[in-house]
Amino acid sequence: MSDRRLRDLRRPVRPSRPSAKITFPCDYPIKVVGDAADDFPAAVCQVVARHDATFDASSLEVVDSRNGRFQSVRLTLRATGEAQLKALFAELKATGRVHMVV
Repeated sequence: MSDRRLRDLRRPVRPSRPSAKITFPCDYPIKVVGDAADDFPAAVCQVVARHDATFDASSLEVVDSRNGRFQSVRLTLRATGEAQLKALFAELKATGRVHMVV
């Protein structure tokens, strides 16, 4: 059994490092879902503006859920790196008002 195409299953195969799926900097769309409130879009804008100085709130799109209990805020920000996005997502979740960031 000297067939080189067969690999020894007892040895783990080291996966090659995945290539970056996103090239930074880029325009990065996100959707933030939270409980519906008059000030929810403004609260989201404040957090996003802290992470992207060039953020333009006029691109904001707010959609209410069918029953009006939730709101989704869709926006596009200028992403400079993965660390920026992780920090933004963490701060949005830390507000206690955000249920999901997509």
